[in-house]
Amino acid sequence: MASTETLALVGSESLIGREIRDLLSGNTLGQDLKLVAAGVEEVGKITDQGGEPAFLGALEEENLESARVIFLAGPPESAHRVRELAPQAHLIDLTYALEDMTNARLRAPMVEPAGYEVPADSVHVIANAAAIAITIVLNRLHQEHQIALALAHVFEPASERGARGVEELQQQTIGLLSFKGQPKEVFDAQLAFNMLARYGDEAPVPLEDSELRIERHLASLLSHSGHAPIPSLRLIQAPVFHGHSISLWIEFESNPGVAAIEDILHGEPVDVRAADAEPPDVVGMAGQSGLAVGGITADRNHPKALWLWMVVDNLRLQAENAISVAHELL
Repeated sequence: MASTETLALVGSESLIGREIRDLLSGNTLGQDLKLVAAGVEEVGKITDQGGEPAFLGALEEENLESARVIFLAGPPESAHRVRELAPQAHLIDLTYALEDMTNARLRAPMVEPAGYEVPADSVHVIANAAAIAITIVLNRLHQEHQIALALAHVFEPASERGARGVEELQQQTIGLLSFKGQPKEVFDAQLAFNMLARYGDEAPVPLEDSELRIERHLASLLSHSGHAPIPSLRLIQAPVFHGHSISLWIEFESNPGVAAIEDILHGEPVDVRAADAEPPDVVGMAGQSGLAVGGITADRNHPKALWLWMVVDNLRLQAENAISVAHELL
């Protein structure tokens, strides 16, 4: 059994931090979780962990020294500070702040092959949820019927920009309905009732950066798992709060048909919706594990291709993979 305080969570009040807390509240690992504030303004705050009140400790060495595994869910500066304060701990990065470190390793246990290992001193960077979902689907299909080409349109939720992105979308929506001004600090563009192929020039993080990250993560995950071809990808910012929606076009060397595709994809963590069921959507997938696939239809203009629609709770899928990594490390 794990010793006291083997786990710490830095940034427990972020969206992904809350998701980690929620999942750990029903997990034996959650009994040993130490909550640590990512910023000074959060220190001493009373929050909830597993139905019990919990205090957020300061980001100091004494609050991390007993932690064997630390989840990083706060701003980038807090991740780098943790590296300095807790060099002995295994780090699980859900923010990409440490992604460029030489010992960083991309992790997604849901798609890793049996026996997959990384060096003991690795920083475990959890892959983007859209990349994980696409890899799961392509791997299963490619193992049974060789894929020639694939194309993915990924519709990104505001929550990929953290609480600030969700709040800005909410404020923009309220502002438009009440004929007031719109904040544009995150997207530098109107997202409410709109779709964006790129952010405004003053946005702090360009949408293109996220698109490139998904491509990198897909390339890495596919290279050491099922070896399906990397799909061409376009990222679109959608006016939704949570959940990735993905439209995936796949060309096979020999198209097996819709029924065969449904059979191949069926099974955890994929929920397959047949033609007589409602296709999945982000509202229905909120708080749900895994991913849902539906709307599988033949391409009327290409006999070897088909379309499918998949939806995933982006925060939940990342958190599930992060906790799987923690189980490995403990």
